[in-house]
Amino acid sequence: MLRITIQQSAQEVTLKLEGRVAGPWVEELHQAWISLAPSLGSKHLCVDLCEVTFVDSGGKHLLRTIWKNGVCFLADTPMTKHLVEEIERGQ
Repeated sequence: MLRITIQQSAQEVTLKLEGRVAGPWVEELHQAWISLAPSLGSKHLCVDLCEVTFVDSGGKHLLRTIWKNGVCFLADTPMTKHLVEEIERGQ
């Protein structure tokens, strides 16, 4: 299961992910990204991965695509920090 929460401030939008970015939940995240991206304007987007417990290859691919659009990732556990490193290295 994946929970997606969108938090907005005047200068930033945070897409908070909790749970598994895997299987059908990858498409759920993709739809959230597609609907959110056009409304960002000049706001900076951060994806909060702190509560993510698992990411499959499809999830990594989608997160890499989102990252290439200039977002930042928030990660605070060894697993999520490693995930961000893999995404940024293109692995």
